[in-house]
Amino acid sequence: MGIVVLGAVFIDIKGHSTASYIPAGRNVGTVEEVHGGVSRNVVEDIANVELRPTFVSLVDESGIGLGVLEKLKNHKVETKYMRKTPNGMGKWLAVFDNHGDVVASISKRPDLSEINNILDEQGDEIFKNADSIALEIDMEKDTIKRVFKYAEKYNLKVYAAVSNMSIAVERRDFLTKVECFVCNIQEAGILFMDDYSNKTNEEMQEILAKKIQGAQIKKMIVTMGGDGAVYADIDGNTGFVPARKVDVKDTTGAGDSFFAGVTIGLTYGKTMVEACEIGATLAASVIVTSDNVCPRFLPSEFGIELPEE
Repeated sequence: MGIVVLGAVFIDIKGHSTASYIPAGRNVGTVEEVHGGVSRNVVEDIANVELRPTFVSLVDESGIGLGVLEKLKNHKVETKYMRKTPNGMGKWLAVFDNHGDVVASISKRPDLSEINNILDEQGDEIFKNADSIALEIDMEKDTIKRVFKYAEKYNLKVYAAVSNMSIAVERRDFLTKVECFVCNIQEAGILFMDDYSNKTNEEMQEILAKKIQGAQIKKMIVTMGGDGAVYADIDGNTGFVPARKVDVKDTTGAGDSFFAGVTIGLTYGKTMVEACEIGATLAASVIVTSDNVCPRFLPSEFGIELPEE
């Protein structure tokens, strides 16, 4: 079954300024629609490392929804646990400046309640042969509770990312059950109610080690954009992985690819630093293009050997 990914599908409407961005002015540029959403990006990233993940999610009955399903199938994602429902997909409207950074955005969240029915009806089938679970920790509480029930039943490790940290802050108790939580430095500030924007990686390692011990989080990784990522575990071990030096075109999806790489690495026996290295490679491959996901890789490029089926 591979890695089971749970979360939302979004349609990203992205406007790129081709000249210096003027916040209150008219900006010349390009506008495009792409398939997005943290979990949708993550599952396609995992599939692009030829790992055959399973996606538990929703789309709507529009042509765009059907297009999402078709693309995922073409990338060899298992989609039989995805359903079509009204308001099954969210939308994210974002404006980028000429450096590829998001300067404004608005998000419309989907209704994911139907995922509870999928888990109630097919949960054992979904999880009994899974290798691990990757999910958005800010989904509905009842959904998260169901996921952890199956994780405990089948002894599966859960790796968590976030799409809205303001919601995830209310789920702090769930983070104690997660094997590894990945977020960016702004989200870490929201979680721990502090400002880390000017911290060095050495300072962040020390801060993170103390914070997760207090919060009883097993492992946590904080990405710091072009400055790389820091990690810590509950035993006090810390580390830093630098970001790849590449020309940035569009940062959308880079954090999702990093999370996918970490999940892949930790699921298949890599250390924290090795998993972060995989994440950094996938993230770098995303930001040099306008796509939300990484290109094709082979598991062997990351030292991953899977048993033959």
